Amino acid sequence: MGDMMLSPEQENDREVRRADQERIGKFGRLNARLHEVRSERGDLKAKMERIDDASTDLMMGSGDRVSIRLGAAFFETSEEEATEHCEELVEGAQTAVDALGDEEASILAEQAELKRLLYARFGASINLEEGGPPKAYTVNLLKGQDWQHGLGD
Repeated sequence: MGDMMLSPEQENDREVRRADQERIGKFGRLNARLHEVRSERGDLKAKMERIDDASTDLMMGSGDRVSIRLGAAFFETSEEEATEHCEELVEGAQTAVDALGDEEASILAEQAELKRLLYARFGASINLEEGGPPKAYTVNLLKGQDWQHGLGD
């Protein structure tokens, strides 16, 4: 594939002001944080599943004493206490997952506002979309435009 080119109608010769640079930088920082938040949420959900599996194994036990790991050490305790410990861990992880979900929603809302402002100023000259061309390119491609020779030729 050739270089992605804008048609003369899509080009934008606007000067990038300091405020624009700050918005673009902020968008980038938010995007990096969004990836971190999503990764942390995934890790916490996986941890919750492992704890839930351990809790299920405890329920199927014979009522004997069990060993639980706290940090690098193992402690012997009753199944009931171990089950309570698992429940506390799940509650804590769920609280963290919920907080990360709220943060993700906040980031997405802030990014939407930055996109609105930056696309209004720069149009198709700026790409703030992840994983593909901006919407304007996608629409033109669907209309049968030739990607290799620029859009709107």
